[in-house]
Amino acid sequence: MRGKSFSIINISGLAIGMAGAVIIILWLQNEVSFDKFHKNRDNLYEIYCLAHTDGKSVSFGYTSQPLGPALKQNYPEVAASSRFAETNNFLMTVGEKRLTGVDGGFVDNDFLQMFSFPLVGGRSDLTNIKSIVITEKLAKKLFGNEDALNKIIKLGQTDNFTVTGILKDVPQNSRFGFEYLLPWPYLKAVGDENNSWESNNVETFVQLKAGSDEAAFNNKIKFLTRQRSSIKDIWTHFAFPLNRWHLYNAVENTADFGGRSGGGRIDTVRLFGIIAAFILLIACINFMNLSTARSEKRAKEVGIRKVAGAGKGLLIRQFLIEAFLTAIIAGMAAMLIVQLSLPAFNNIVNTQLSVPYGNTYFWLAAAGFIVFTSLLAGSYPAFYLSSFKPVSILKGKFKKSQSAVSPRKVLVVLQFTFAIILIISTIVVRNQIRYAQSRDKGYSQNNLLAIGFSGDISKNYQLIKNELLSKGIATSVSKNMANIAHRGSNMWGFRWPGVSEDVAKDITIAINSTDAALTKTAGLQLVAGRDIDIYTYPADSTAVLLNETAVKTMNLSSPVGQIIKEPYDSINWHIAGVVKDYVIGSPYEKVPPMVIEGPKKDWFNTMQVKFSNARTTEQNLAAAAQVFKKYNPAYPFDYQFVDEEYARNFDSEQRTKTLAGLFASLAILISCLGLFGLSAYVAESRIKEIGVRKVLGASSASIAKLLSVDFIKLVIISIVIATPVAWYAMDKWLQDYTYRISIGWAIFVMAGLLAIVIALATVSFQSIKAALANPVQSLRSE
Repeated sequence: MRGKSFSIINISGLAIGMAGAVIIILWLQNEVSFDKFHKNRDNLYEIYCLAHTDGKSVSFGYTSQPLGPALKQNYPEVAASSRFAETNNFLMTVGEKRLTGVDGGFVDNDFLQMFSFPLVGGRSDLTNIKSIVITEKLAKKLFGNEDALNKIIKLGQTDNFTVTGILKDVPQNSRFGFEYLLPWPYLKAVGDENNSWESNNVETFVQLKAGSDEAAFNNKIKFLTRQRSSIKDIWTHFAFPLNRWHLYNAVENTADFGGRSGGGRIDTVRLFGIIAAFILLIACINFMNLSTARSEKRAKEVGIRKVAGAGKGLLIRQFLIEAFLTAIIAGMAAMLIVQLSLPAFNNIVNTQLSVPYGNTYFWLAAAGFIVFTSLLAGSYPAFYLSSFKPVSILKGKFKKSQSAVSPRKVLVVLQFTFAIILIISTIVVRNQIRYAQSRDKGYSQNNLLAIGFSGDISKNYQLIKNELLSKGIATSVSKNMANIAHRGSNMWGFRWPGVSEDVAKDITIAINSTDAALTKTAGLQLVAGRDIDIYTYPADSTAVLLNETAVKTMNLSSPVGQIIKEPYDSINWHIAGVVKDYVIGSPYEKVPPMVIEGPKKDWFNTMQVKFSNARTTEQNLAAAAQVFKKYNPAYPFDYQFVDEEYARNFDSEQRTKTLAGLFASLAILISCLGLFGLSAYVAESRIKEIGVRKVLGASSASIAKLLSVDFIKLVIISIVIATPVAWYAMDKWLQDYTYRISIGWAIFVMAGLLAIVIALATVSFQSIKAALANPVQSLRSE
């Protein structure tokens, strides 16, 4: 109470630091708990494929559909297996309620025995082809407050399913996000079963029997697909354990069994852990600095106590208790900040974190956190203050340290070093996002829609297309395997003139398909030949377009008219034209070789519509909705603007930029609180010196400079230390991106100047206030 301003700064700094650390810890706890609720978690695995392509080995979690049953049938270690095929294409109808786009999956009957998704009603049985298991969330959507068990849900326009089980909603910290499950045999009934060992389109999970040797099992299954396929040197397999799915999602390669989990999300978790530690450390540094800065004011107190018989241990306990009480007050303020900040933080990280007030372990952890913080913040001041010699203090010979290097200065440098590292990181991430956003996409996103095939759209495609064009709603329409922002599929082993089989199998080709007018619809630029047009040129059913990268990869000097072949069939695909490279998938990666095939295989699930500019977008959407309602009446008009979908490519980096900026702001705020307090104390402790200088003719500007320059020197030292550290960290981060910026010197100059300006603004208030004070009053204070 005797030092209200210092107490407010101490408590505020600690509260903000503790709140930042708590929020990050809640996020970290959520990350490390992914899928840990499954009872069989120690024996659950996902089967991965390992392929050698483009000069490197790549691993992926999609397999062929026959793999799962073969594993269960032929390997005694496998207690259960299930495939999982994602779907969100069904129209779900209950009475007058209709839903589309609901995430679900086709699974084998073992799935709900392998994974612990608790039932709230019914049974986890999908043996009947017309049974469906749904979550409470979907039950609420379809049936309201009625009991959904044994009720009927119509899928599509003809098939009725009985709700045999209701699950609790899938936890947010799970890799799965389904709202319903369908029996695997229904996949065959709708014509989507694929028994080819060469087609990877489902996830496969196995539960190994307790005590099974993971490495031995991997050796057994490694060449399973090669044994069943006619293609030599096809991918191999390995089992990836559940406890590494979420955090170790970057799979590296080893020579023993084909793959092991390396880095991935765990790197982000570690980084956030370091950030949490440093934010709390910065807040504790403030406490240490301000406590030791006030040492002169408490020196006589310590001297009197020691003369009166207080030992060093008693004084240490006193100062630690003071730190503990401060930490308790700060902790209560921190929890209020956390509660107010969590909704915004959840929105940034796209999750649903909450403070578990009802959990006993949370309160134990909170108590431990406060004790740890008070010890971290209070231990150095306690030992420092308790070490004063009473004789020197009471004789008035106690002097504060004027050394060039003092613990207080080191702590200030540490604070600003971390803050500057975060500032530089924020600038680098922002520049990287802008660099990718400004990249020439190679196609026109304006007024371009992607509409998935649902219901009768595929059957009535030509009628829909004709009406959209005849009514002036669209200027061009095409159907495709995937919209222009994505690759439809990947393929290895394409053959072209002059290539050997060994070379061809090592090159990944991205695949899309079209019927006609793709270049006009998407605004692609032809650099040779012509567009595919099945309606004008019927032979174009086996025509292809190549992008420029594919032409270079295939080393074709005159590509138009030449023949290429897929690895699994005998179709002679003739090259009709070449299009300029355009961004496919991630804007941070190089453009892959792309083959756009004609409609021979009829691999279409999307139509792309280029709206006319003659009307507003709202008018076009309303008119298009009427056309789709006419030809696909059972389904709502569901569309996606391609530019909005492309923008989602930047979500992860935008989130990183926002978080880096947020934590940089926190670090700067806490550091400035401490700097403000220190500058106030320095100005107060030098008040007589300032008075003497002013009497002798010193100007207010020179006084302000005198008080500020020492702090600015510390910030400059922080800049020198932070620059190489930040460069190393951000250069390593950028290595994950093929299309990336270079880190120029201007970034470090900008961050350094920003830090200096912030520090100068923080200390200048106290400096100017002291410089403008009346020297007569300061010299007459005694």
